[in-house]
Amino acid sequence: MRQLDGLTCLITGGAGSIGRATANLFVEQGANVMLVDHVEADLTRVSAAFDDDKLAHVVADVTDARSVRRAAEVTNDRWGNIDVLFSNAGNFGIVKPIADYPEEVFDAVYSVHVRGAFLLCKYVIPKMNDGGSIIITSSVAATRGDPGVYAYITAKHAQVGLMRCLAKELAPRRIRVNTIHPGPIENGFQLAVELDLQSIIGRDGTQFFNEQIPLGRHGRPDEFAQSVLYLASAQSRFTTGSMLMVDGGMSV
Repeated sequence: MRQLDGLTCLITGGAGSIGRATANLFVEQGANVMLVDHVEADLTRVSAAFDDDKLAHVVADVTDARSVRRAAEVTNDRWGNIDVLFSNAGNFGIVKPIADYPEEVFDAVYSVHVRGAFLLCKYVIPKMNDGGSIIITSSVAATRGDPGVYAYITAKHAQVGLMRCLAKELAPRRIRVNTIHPGPIENGFQLAVELDLQSIIGRDGTQFFNEQIPLGRHGRPDEFAQSVLYLASAQSRFTTGSMLMVDGGMSV
């Protein structure tokens, strides 16, 4: 039996590599999947790769309450109550000393990661089935501090606090709430981070990260999606309030 048969799942950051890989796995496992992202063309391109009526998409800005509420309503109207919310939208910002860090960049990053996850939970939870699952993509960055990464690291720590509050509030409804923490993943998002870092440290950014990972390599989006599936499925029915590290041992 497929692990998500008949379940309805909403995935933000749906046009990115992790969103795509997770959507592909969820559909294979029998789920109805609503992909959410903020650029129509990107969503259309991703959706075209699915020859299945079990996947749809809706454009939404996760920082805008009206937009998020509409995404929840569109999903609910199409397939009924939602079983899995995968809050996966993200942006990185820049690396700068605190005195030079632009306030608008800090606000933009915090808004996507923290306000975005908050709004999704606020408007999706009333449309969720009891016994469902909420998964918030945090990062290995939520376990550390690095100079100059002020917006991203702060936001990733804050997501853990949001998750812990929700896990306690929603436990009576048997809705599990967890954060998932990738290390470096082979995708465009990570490459942009590494190119930025490379200009600062004067050496190959990818190799720099690989040297910090005990398994010695970046993860792949499809590997990360398998861990998302664990938290989405009944395999994790006694797991809530947890931080699942999917980082090749980088946080050890």
